Amino acid sequence: MSEIWIRALQLALFVPAIVLHEVAHGYVSYRLGDPTAKMAGRLTLNPIKHMDLFGTVLLPVLLALSGLPVFGYAKPVPINPNYYRDYRKGMTLSGLAGPATNLTLAAIAGVLVRALTGGGTMFGGLLSDGAFSVLVWVIYALFYFALINLVLMFFNLIPIPPLDGSRVLPLFLSDRALHAYHRFEQYGLLVFFGFMFLGPRLLGVDIIGSYLSVTVYPILRFFTGPVFGVFVG
Repeated sequence: MSEIWIRALQLALFVPAIVLHEVAHGYVSYRLGDPTAKMAGRLTLNPIKHMDLFGTVLLPVLLALSGLPVFGYAKPVPINPNYYRDYRKGMTLSGLAGPATNLTLAAIAGVLVRALTGGGTMFGGLLSDGAFSVLVWVIYALFYFALINLVLMFFNLIPIPPLDGSRVLPLFLSDRALHAYHRFEQYGLLVFFGFMFLGPRLLGVDIIGSYLSVTVYPILRFFTGPVFGVFVG
């Protein structure tokens, strides 16, 4: 399969992964008593309702054209933690809903890859024919869907606002520390982009890339089995 088709496939698979991630946030928040996402029409699988022009369209396309891993984001689902009976617990559960959904989707896709390739032993034979059958397309799609979901999960678990990992922190903070943390949140994006772009230049290490390589790939290999080596090498 050519690089162009692989990039196009990844772009197509990115949309359902990010949409289901955001819907999960809103649905769990709704079950905890917060109707904000439902009232905003965000408890829907319609991707248009969740699309952000830059994060869902331009950024993934630019990354794909640059040969970099496809990544991006959707419009955050609105929540109002004032509806929660327990603020800390509510923020944690609604925050982890998105990454948990991505993990579930990755596990399902990975198990299907194992099943369709006979544990990895059949995939080489399918490729040796020189033509890409429908089955090979399905296997590629499932593998990259699992990869994209794991990248989304672990990236969002970084504990820097506005990423989902920051929603877990209140569970471990005292009232005083939580108040100080809320004041810090407004600078979260600055810290985040500094971490992303300045860190590698100042430290000489691709922090995000190293983090994802020791989190995403081992789990992806566990889910998909020996066929992992065919895709990643």
